[in-house]
Amino acid sequence: MERRTIGAGALEVGAIGLGCMPMSWAYTTSQQRSDRSLRTVHAALDAGVSLLDTADMYGPFTNELLLGRVLKERRRDAFVSTKAGLLVGGDQHVVANGRPGYIRRACDASLRRLGTDVIDLYQLHRADPEVPVEETWGAMAELVQAGKVRTLGFCAVGAHTARRSGAGTGASRPGGMGAAGRYEARAEPGRHAGTIHQLDRIQQVFPVSAVEAELSVWSPDALADLLPWCEARGVGFLAAMPLGSGFLTGTLTPGSGFEPDDPRARHPRFTAEMMAANQPVVAGLRRIARRHGDGTTAAQVALAWARGQGRHVVPVPGTKRERWAVENAAAAGLVLTERDLAEIAELPSARGSWD
Repeated sequence: MERRTIGAGALEVGAIGLGCMPMSWAYTTSQQRSDRSLRTVHAALDAGVSLLDTADMYGPFTNELLLGRVLKERRRDAFVSTKAGLLVGGDQHVVANGRPGYIRRACDASLRRLGTDVIDLYQLHRADPEVPVEETWGAMAELVQAGKVRTLGFCAVGAHTARRSGAGTGASRPGGMGAAGRYEARAEPGRHAGTIHQLDRIQQVFPVSAVEAELSVWSPDALADLLPWCEARGVGFLAAMPLGSGFLTGTLTPGSGFEPDDPRARHPRFTAEMMAANQPVVAGLRRIARRHGDGTTAAQVALAWARGQGRHVVPVPGTKRERWAVENAAAAGLVLTERDLAEIAELPSARGSWD
């Protein structure tokens, strides 16, 4: 698999990563089985994936324990990214905690669960509004200096939602295609302004090696400002939800419903009406996939598009199934043509709020 670099330290990872959250948190919890998840992680590593993305809150804690079983055998094959800064209550209520003392304890606990001496990428899952982000980041920098962590990252997945509560009820318009074959993403140029402000602040304390944020064919807003911020500073970009929480795979049926604890059950873009309205997006990806033959899928086209948005971009699709992990990894070898990119740029605007 093609290798890509993360941050100024030029740490190498496979061009496609593995999001491990669905194995232990949200998304059809009735189908979460540790034996199947273990096979999935091993299959991904066998296919050339190295970046395993987890967090202490997934489970909570059980996802790190799961990966620890894999790392016991294959630590050399894996690049471990985990996160801290969010706490889960008994009612699944999530709150931020960025106090330095807590971050230090959380890191030690993650190291024990993962069964490793060092975390390759330690991410701040969410900035705590009660704690200056520089204080939290300073504590994380101390972990690097102590040899417990190699690099630091900032997770911006969903970070704009609270700031924009109640906004974004219309369609998300990806925007036009630029000369380099990339979206110009005119939809929401200020969507990540708060995140960028925080990044500017913590960059003064200790270098940011990677930013994780949502990026997909139907959610391209990071291209307007967040990805350029990363590119200008040599910061890696982990593209979260590159398959639109499963929709862009074409395997979800409108009206089939989701389990009550699945976040898609309450998501405006996953109502039966909106899923039906957005089928032309999937149809366009399938049309492109057919041109490439050899069993190429809509999901692989979506991943190839995300990977093609920059040399430091690493899509991190989540799955709990071995079949999809192998299929996703194969997308690292798919190169889209100018015709493909032009057709993706002309796909209909995604319907329904993404917030």
